[in-house]
Amino acid sequence: MTRDTPILLDRHDGWAKITLNRPETRNAIDMATAETLGEAIESLEREPALRAVVLRGANGAFCSGLDLKALQAHPDGMSGFAARWDRVHGGLMRSRKAWIVALERHAVNGGAALALAGDLLVCGAQAFLQIAEVRIGMNAPRNIAWLALRHGEAVAARLCLLGERVPASELLRLGIATEVIADADVVARAQALAATIAGFPADAVATIKGSLRAASTRLPPADWFDACADKEIRHG
Repeated sequence: MTRDTPILLDRHDGWAKITLNRPETRNAIDMATAETLGEAIESLEREPALRAVVLRGANGAFCSGLDLKALQAHPDGMSGFAARWDRVHGGLMRSRKAWIVALERHAVNGGAALALAGDLLVCGAQAFLQIAEVRIGMNAPRNIAWLALRHGEAVAARLCLLGERVPASELLRLGIATEVIADADVVARAQALAATIAGFPADAVATIKGSLRAASTRLPPADWFDACADKEIRHG
């Protein structure tokens, strides 16, 4: 992929790095980003030698959410985006790699869902996560699905019903963040964790990841998001 694509994909020895690459929008997700990200996730999953993947945003910010203006202007509309976005989260749900998110500056709404999908979440000290769909009358099904999988209803309620910015220190207290470090060191630390995991036997990483997912969902991965969605509420 070239440097002007919506994501950048870099492979290393036993691990890879995906960079959301729309810095002019603080890495907001548009149609091309969702489509390319879904393809990258599936591509990496077909590489058994890769044990870990770092997910970060370009230019020191993780992701500001969905680029609603761009999505609404796209010929495929929001329904077309939903299919692509489901592919992204379905791929992350099925993945047997260790996903390490480098949370710099912020992860908002759809960006928060990507951050919560990580197995390990490294946060900068000044970073925050915000799930603010409730403020505009929308459901937050993918955020809820990842929170329910990893953290339970009480933590999900804290984040989803208040719609507040939750600082890194609070994310650590709630058990959402793996660690909080100096902002300038976030990406390097995430990459170091990926390199550590890359040194372990690939079969062990895949088996442990699969076992964790099976123990948490007790459902086929494809069914988890449907199980966590309220079918009576329309959502984006």
